[in-house]
Amino acid sequence: MKMTFFSVAAALALVVSAQAEAKRVLVVTATQGFRHSSIPLAEKILAGLGEQTGLWTVEYARGGADGKGTDDVREKMSRENLKKYDAIIFANTTGNLPLPEKEALTDFVKSGKGFVGMHSASDTFPGWRPYVEMLGGEFQIHHEQVGVNCLNEDHEHPATRHLGPVYSVFDEIYLLKNFDRTKVHGLLTLDRHPNYGTPGDYPIAWSKEFGKGRLFYTSLGHREDVWLSSDYQKHIVGGIKFALGLEKGDSEPQDTTFQVSKEERKEGFKPLFNGRNLDGWKLRNKGGRASWNVQNGNLVNLITKDPQGKDMYGTDLVSEDKFKDFIVRYEYLVPKGANSGFYLRGRHELQIMDDGNRKAPEMGSNGGLYSIQPAATLASRKMGEWQEVEAKMIGNRLTVFLNGVKIHDNVAVDKATGGQLDDNVKEPGPFMLQGDHGTVAFRKIRVKKL
Repeated sequence: MKMTFFSVAAALALVVSAQAEAKRVLVVTATQGFRHSSIPLAEKILAGLGEQTGLWTVEYARGGADGKGTDDVREKMSRENLKKYDAIIFANTTGNLPLPEKEALTDFVKSGKGFVGMHSASDTFPGWRPYVEMLGGEFQIHHEQVGVNCLNEDHEHPATRHLGPVYSVFDEIYLLKNFDRTKVHGLLTLDRHPNYGTPGDYPIAWSKEFGKGRLFYTSLGHREDVWLSSDYQKHIVGGIKFALGLEKGDSEPQDTTFQVSKEERKEGFKPLFNGRNLDGWKLRNKGGRASWNVQNGNLVNLITKDPQGKDMYGTDLVSEDKFKDFIVRYEYLVPKGANSGFYLRGRHELQIMDDGNRKAPEMGSNGGLYSIQPAATLASRKMGEWQEVEAKMIGNRLTVFLNGVKIHDNVAVDKATGGQLDDNVKEPGPFMLQGDHGTVAFRKIRVKKL
C-alpha cells in the first residue's frame, strides 16, 4: 500500500499524540526496612507494562538496599516535583521513607491524582495515621508462604474482571490491622485464615477514593514468580488504569446485607441474619463473653487465647424470634478440629464438627442429631469448606439435608438433645448457635414458617 505524505504525517501525528498522552508515573522502590528480592523485577515489569500498553511512562525513586541511600526519595517526592506525575506506585516499599514533607504525599492523592500500592506498601510509614487512612489498612504480620484461593468480590473492576470467581495464588499473605470494610471497595479477599483456616475476613486487594484521588492496593507481590504471572500483571495493570482514571471501576464499599433469592422469597423464606450486624440475635447469657461478630457478611464466633495460653470460649447466640414448624437453611464453616452446633427451637442440636478422616458417621459426628441419632451417611465437605444445611421440622418430626444429601429422614425428636434452653419440646423456640465450644462461621441463614 502506497502512503502519501499526508497519511505518513497523520500516522506520525497519532504516535506523537499517543506519546504525549501517556501518563507520568513515579515508581517508588525505596526501603528503610526489609528489602524484597522482587524489587528489581518489579521495576522492569512496571516499566515494560507501561511501554507495552502505551499508557504510562515511569521514573524511579530508589534507595535503601542497606537501609540508607534514599536521597533519591527526598528529591523526587518533594511537593514541587510531585506536580509532574499523574500517579505514584509504591512497589514493595518498607519503613519510614525520608520524605521532605510527608503531607505532600497525601495531598498529592487528595488533589485528584492516583496511588497504587503493592504488597509491602502497607508496611510503609507504620503508625502514620494519614498514610494508613489513605491506604486503607496496615501490615500486622505474616506467616509462611502458602497457596490461597482469593475470592473475587468485583467481576467488573479492571483489576479483577479477568480472574473469574476464584484467584489461586501461592504467595506471602499479609494479615492486616486498622482495616475498615466500610471505607474501601473490596476486590479480592479470603474468608478464612490463609494458614490456619480460621473463618474471618482477610482482605487481599481493594480500591477506594481518597479526596478527589483514586487508590488501588494489592497485598500480593512478594515473590518473583507472582510478578511474572500473567494474572498478576493483568491485576496490577487494571489497578493502575483505575488509579490513573483511564478505566472506570467501583470505589464504593460493598453492601453486605443478605437478601434471599427471588425464588426463595416467593416460597416464603426470610433472612434470619442480615449480614451486617447482630440485630435479631442476643447472647444466651448477658454476662457471657461476646465472642460473636460480623465479618464481611459472615457471622463469626472466635475462640481466642488468654495471656496464659488457655482457650477463651464464647457464649451461645440466640435468635429473638421463635419458631414451631419451619424450614431453615444455612451455611457454616469450621476449621480443623472445631466443634459447634445449630439448635432447632433452642433444644435440638444438629452437630457441627470437623469429621477429619472419619470413615463412617458416628454419634456426635458432623450432621448428627446430638445424643439421639448420627447422620445416616457421611456427607461432609472437606474441612475449611462452606457446608449447606436444610432442616425441616413439623411437630416432633425432623428431616435434614447436608450438602444435598438426606442425612435424617422424618426422625422423631421427643426430647432435648443436651445443652438446651429448656425442655418444652412441644413449644415454639428460637434458633441457637453454639458459641461455647469452638470457632465457627455462619452465613445465609434464612427460614420459612410452615
